[in-house]
Amino acid sequence: MNTTESALGRLGELAIEVPSWAYGNSGTRFKVFGTPGTPRTVQEKIADAAKVHELTGLAPTVALHIPWDKVDDYAALREYAAGLGVGLGTINSNTFQDDEYKFGSLTSSNESVRRRAIDHHLECIDIMHATGSKDLKIWLADGTNYPGQDDIRGRQDRLAESLQEIYAGLGDEQRLVLEYKFFEPAFYHTDVPDWGTSYAQTLALGEKAFVCLDTGHHAPGTNIEFIVMQLLRLGKLGSFDFNSRFYADDDLIVGAADPFQLFRIMHEVIRGGGFGKSSGKESGVALMLDQCHNLEEKIPGQIRSVLNVQEMTARALLVDTAALSEAQRAGDVLAANGIFNDAFYTDVRPLLAEWRESRGLPADPMAAYKASGYQKKINEDRAGGQQAGWGA
Repeated sequence: MNTTESALGRLGELAIEVPSWAYGNSGTRFKVFGTPGTPRTVQEKIADAAKVHELTGLAPTVALHIPWDKVDDYAALREYAAGLGVGLGTINSNTFQDDEYKFGSLTSSNESVRRRAIDHHLECIDIMHATGSKDLKIWLADGTNYPGQDDIRGRQDRLAESLQEIYAGLGDEQRLVLEYKFFEPAFYHTDVPDWGTSYAQTLALGEKAFVCLDTGHHAPGTNIEFIVMQLLRLGKLGSFDFNSRFYADDDLIVGAADPFQLFRIMHEVIRGGGFGKSSGKESGVALMLDQCHNLEEKIPGQIRSVLNVQEMTARALLVDTAALSEAQRAGDVLAANGIFNDAFYTDVRPLLAEWRESRGLPADPMAAYKASGYQKKINEDRAGGQQAGWGA
């Protein structure tokens, strides 16, 4: 079997979770633009996500955000999603929008505020039991704006104590993934600003705690694939939030800003055993999108995103690893770099179109969506009501 055949053979292992909030109205802190057809309920978000999976075969699960996606009956929601051909995935907590969390949530010096934040996460675990979700993802806006504002070491201690209680509530098959972000909305210091802090906190928790790496949460010039490699090496990379950034946490379509970076990341994911199955066992690394679509249409934005990940995964699978290792051992810098770049510059789009058709999928999912009439239908059906968005 040649390299191309081997690469195409492994593409069936690719699964990318899409976020429910990507289908609602979201955007910059200055303006969020409403659009026709935007979901008004979590059920409508799931229906849109199911359309992405129907056309691409790449997005079998939908992540939920609590309380944005709160319902009375999560078992019924799980059934509804299954009827559309998708499952419910990661449960994302939210302790960054209520007034009580102004000075922190899990790190707050106020015991009653911490109690409320911990209880929210325990509620999320209850929801996970009902939805069949495996991962609880925690991202915190906690931090300070001014030197001396709070005891930064004390905040780490309180974070550790809060996480311990949440971790103790996990079921046997459930995991906690802790996301990091180096700034925003706190500008002097952030309580979980980097992979090292997330690693240290999750290492102390135990084997069911992992790091979530958001590709947009790094300073300019950061070698993200090095972090990917290190976390895989340490056995602590739990999940990705894929998006693109030009300046800060821009939450743009993944691969839009730097396709070569996405290729390099996927190369390390594959090399480190974070992709698909190894020796019949799932890697345990969840690939998820975390994006907002403020100018572009939401469903096509998600289709484009999962296709970008698939394309760069295919290119990364084309790296001739045997030849690369030989060139590296020989110290042949240019040959090694050339082998790496040859895979990146390979146009895999015709092969992917054939791959999709062989599985009963449209060769061009973007064109298929445009021709489907789905957007026109939801524009008409979803007139009236309150559109879903950040905080709704």
